[in-house]
Parts: sequence; C-alpha cells; structure tokens
Amino acid sequence: MTNRFKLAPQVIGVVLLFVLGGCAASAEHVASPPAAVAANVSAPAVSVSASDLQALVNEAHAQFKGVTDGAPADYIPELAKVPADLFGVAIVTARGEVYTAGDVDYPFSIQSVSKPFTAALVMQQQGSDAIAQKIGVEPTGLKFNSILATQIIPQVSVNPLVNSGAIASVSMVQAKTAKERFNTILDFFDRLSAAKLTVIEDVYKSEAATNQRNRAHAYILAASDRIYSDPMEAVDVYTRQCSIGVTAKQLGVMGATLANGGVNPMTGQRVLDAKYVPRVLAIMMMAGFYNESGMWAYTAGLPGKTGVGGGIVAVVPGKMAIVGFSPRLNDAGNSVRSTKAIEYITDRLGLNLFGSGK
Repeated sequence: MTNRFKLAPQVIGVVLLFVLGGCAASAEHVASPPAAVAANVSAPAVSVSASDLQALVNEAHAQFKGVTDGAPADYIPELAKVPADLFGVAIVTARGEVYTAGDVDYPFSIQSVSKPFTAALVMQQQGSDAIAQKIGVEPTGLKFNSILATQIIPQVSVNPLVNSGAIASVSMVQAKTAKERFNTILDFFDRLSAAKLTVIEDVYKSEAATNQRNRAHAYILAASDRIYSDPMEAVDVYTRQCSIGVTAKQLGVMGATLANGGVNPMTGQRVLDAKYVPRVLAIMMMAGFYNESGMWAYTAGLPGKTGVGGGIVAVVPGKMAIVGFSPRLNDAGNSVRSTKAIEYITDRLGLNLFGSGK
C-alpha cells in the first residue's frame, strides 16, 4: 500500500483531518468546490486517486478507533463532559477536495490549536519580527502552562505556542477594546476556515472560572514588560479564543490555507501573506506538541499544533495539512488517537519532511 500512495513532487495540498464525533463508523466524500473557486487556487491536483485517499482515511479511522489510552482534559470541567470515544478522520486538499470518515462534523473547542493562527494574525498586522522580538520563538522543553519556564528563560514569554506567549500574542492584536480584539481574531479565523465560527459559551464560562494559572502568566508577563495590553483583558480574550468551536473539516481548511501558502482553498481568498507561512510553520515544528515536540518531529516530521480539546493540525508545506480530533489525551496534553492516526497516514504517504527512510 505504501507505494500506491506516493505523491508527485509538485503536489500542493492534501489536508488530513481526524475528528471525534457522533458517527465514528461513517465515511463520506465531500465534493470539490465549484470550478470557479478552484480556478483561483494555484495548487495542482493530487496524484493520488480520490478512491485511494478515501480508502486511506477509512483505514486510519478503523485502525485507531478502538484505542482507549488517555482521557479527556478535566482541569477545565466542561471538557471532561465531551464524549471520550468521538473520533474522525478527513482529508482536505489544497484544491478544496474533502474526504472524511467518522465524526468530522462535531464542534469542539479549538483550545491551543488556535495559537499559531493568532501568531499568524500578529505577523500579518505587524510583521514576523514583532513575534521574534516581543515574544520569542524558542521551545521551552517544559509543559505548555509551565510557570517555571517563565522564570528560567530570559524572554519570559518564550514562544507563541505556550500559554505565556499565546497570551502575549493576543495582547499584540491591534484593537482599541477587548471586544474589537476578539472580533478581529474571530474574523481572521472565519477567513481561514471559510466558515462562521462561534464561541462555545459553556466552555468559555468553565474555562474563565478556572483560569487562575493563566492570570498568573499574564501578571508575570506584565512584571517583565512582555504583555502589550491590560493583562486581565488579554487573558479573557485568550480564553474566548480557546473556546471557539470548530469541526474537523473547518480546522482542516485552516490547515490547508497554510499548506496552500496562505490562500484559502475553498474561497480562493489570500488570508495570510505567503512570506509569513514559513515562520508560522517553523514555530509549529519546534513547539507545537509542547514537551513532546522533539518526539513528534522524530516520528512524523511535520509542523503541527495540538490542543487539549483534542484537536491536532499538522501541515506539509506546499503539499498538505493534517488535522485530528479525539478527546483522549496523554500526559503532555496531546490527543492519543489523533497522533497515531496522523503518523500512520504520514508514513503511508511518505510525508515526513526529513524523508521517509525507506
């Protein structure tokens, strides 16, 4: 099967999504967008047939749907209520073709998967140097919410994909009020996903009531002049951002937009300048899997970002993005099923950026 799924060098985009939802045994193929939209996207067709891609999605779903390792996050009470056995897989190409199996329409909270996209928004507004100079881009090697990291690393905020850096990213979004800041983020996410996204209010309320640690991060940032709006305003907007609901399909389109050089494959709209895409992917490679980022690079070899809501997005530059959603997390906060499924498909398609080793 491995040889059957080799991709041509000129391929610009496949996005693979893995999702938790209510119909874990189902599979579907969503038709390509209208030709008028596809014509605006420069990505050539994927050399793998539609039937083969659908077969691979079905296979990955079947392979890992029985995995019961890990458990949903419970430090945010509302997340503990998400059904643990939701699971789904999908592919969205850079031309807008979608292949799915499982629970790909279940809306889950985006959580930390939002972080690279907000960093991208800051770059779009202020340039990539703003992120490097005002936040940083180095991995911590520690947990995503580590207070210790802010004390032992001189930059304090370190990078946009840990909580301290993500709160700083939110504070850098240009706006006059908290409402305007959040709406700017939400509008950017809407354009990335080709959808109208909304906050899952129960998750927001649950998280806002239990985010004392993030408030501590904000005050530590303020003490070091590394936050750029009112600290508690930044925390609240960040909490709302993490509570935005997405489906696997929608997250797949967001990832596909990065894979397609900043152009949304469904709308043909340029959302992010192409020059910023490599910067976003670089921080995803170095810090997207928290303190398992090294192992992820070692096994999958793709820029990726996880979230404690169960989502994962991984991107193959110029070829594809891979997204997963499954609430069962390991100790690092990464979705167990999604990690396994993405690694499986990456191996079958030979997508590791460092080479397949075969």
